[in-house]
Amino acid sequence: MICVLQSVEESIEWFSVNTVPDVVFMDIHLADGSSFTIFDKIQITCPVIFTTAYDEYALKAFEVNSIDYLLKPINIKSFERAIAKLRNLTSAKSYDPDMITNVLATFKQLKNVYKSNFLIPYKDKFIPLSIEKIACFFTENKMVKIFTFDAHTYSLDSSLEDLVVQLNPSEFFRANRQYIVSHKAIKDISIWFGSKLSINLNVSVPEKIIISKARVPEFKAWYTTQL
Repeated sequence: MICVLQSVEESIEWFSVNTVPDVVFMDIHLADGSSFTIFDKIQITCPVIFTTAYDEYALKAFEVNSIDYLLKPINIKSFERAIAKLRNLTSAKSYDPDMITNVLATFKQLKNVYKSNFLIPYKDKFIPLSIEKIACFFTENKMVKIFTFDAHTYSLDSSLEDLVVQLNPSEFFRANRQYIVSHKAIKDISIWFGSKLSINLNVSVPEKIIISKARVPEFKAWYTTQL
């Protein structure tokens, strides 16, 4: 049986009252936050296979009882590899032959829910801010700031780590430890020292946005590919 859970809260409740399944396929991004929060609240003893569009959480995934990490879009070859690993680790002799087809079909039907608006606290009210107006997020002295296309700056009570799983990965990219940039905000890209890249935006930001040499291929793939 395939049970689909959409949120951290729903998952914690389900695992609290149901029998441990043979395996869990878990996205990093859930409707109400990061799935890693689940492991802080409840013990999950069965194998976990993460399915996500983000490759930067692979190390953290293996700190819990993850046995594989599948990047979206998931293809049947990588899925079968994960199932083979599960079979070897659990000494299981067989699985339902229709399981792979059914689970992949379920993945295709699911729609990720990403942030479309923010409510920015200001004095005694909240200012609505559409995601379409945001050029980038920047962190300084542990404070996250939003830079908009119309040259406004807002402070946000969050972290880049929380934001990156709430934002549509086809629209926003975690450039480095300080910046998350919008695809639409990129004006041009300069070749930088040491095979790095410098991203130039349509808005003014406090400092250069540098992509490390190791992440240049990932950035190029993100910029030229629509998820």
